[in-house]
Amino acid sequence: MAAHSAQTLLQIKQEGKKFCCLTAYDSTFAGLVDEAGIETLLVGDSLGMVLQGHKDTLPVTVDDMAYHIRCVARAVKNTLVIGDLPFQSYATTEQALKSSAQLMRAGSGMVKLEGGEWLSESVHSLTERGMPVCGHLGLTPQSVNAFGGFKVQGRDQSSADKLIADAIILEQAGASLLVVECIPRELGDKVSRALSIPVIGIGAGPDTDAQVLVLHDMLGLGSHSPRFVRDFMQGADSIQAAIAAYAEAVRNGSFPAQEHCFS
Repeated sequence: MAAHSAQTLLQIKQEGKKFCCLTAYDSTFAGLVDEAGIETLLVGDSLGMVLQGHKDTLPVTVDDMAYHIRCVARAVKNTLVIGDLPFQSYATTEQALKSSAQLMRAGSGMVKLEGGEWLSESVHSLTERGMPVCGHLGLTPQSVNAFGGFKVQGRDQSSADKLIADAIILEQAGASLLVVECIPRELGDKVSRALSIPVIGIGAGPDTDAQVLVLHDMLGLGSHSPRFVRDFMQGADSIQAAIAAYAEAVRNGSFPAQEHCFS
């Protein structure tokens, strides 16, 4: 099996197929994700909540992210590792370049950052210097205080139009992937159709090019499961079987189902 890259993911989209993404923060889980043939692995700043016990992702540092990326990268052979740039680590283009270089040296194959048009210069500078970028729109957890909580985004026409415009700007700036989180199903479909690059959804309906879930959530380990999560350990006799069931459900289009979507 060949190692995955932005180019192989683009080819999957162009063929009209779907691919999968899961989070992982350590070598054990990363190895299981890789062995299952999951195409992309996100070392997310969600580790602040899942591993560190914080109420949100804001306390996570670049050093925290680099440590966990190193752990994950040692176990991965074929899966593309995407590393989250944490809160206020890319406020300026210069800062984005420095933070991204640290994550790439740790073993990330791509960096992810949250935000729209204001990031276009940074995205262009990163890709120009050989650091592939994944954008993130919709519910961007680092902006939770500005949103007033974890709320569905893009429900009115003006915010939906703004999200699509931001997505196009990020693609034009050089982004290779885009994550959209907690948006209406219809908007997830529109964004995916508007872009030539692959769109990964979480709580964005089944019509995006890929899906991502926090591994601990899809294994039923979270104390609170968001609406868009399905517990794949139900009916599975091992973690490996649960990951395989998730991958199959994403690829055949049965997950997410209507009950996992926002309207």
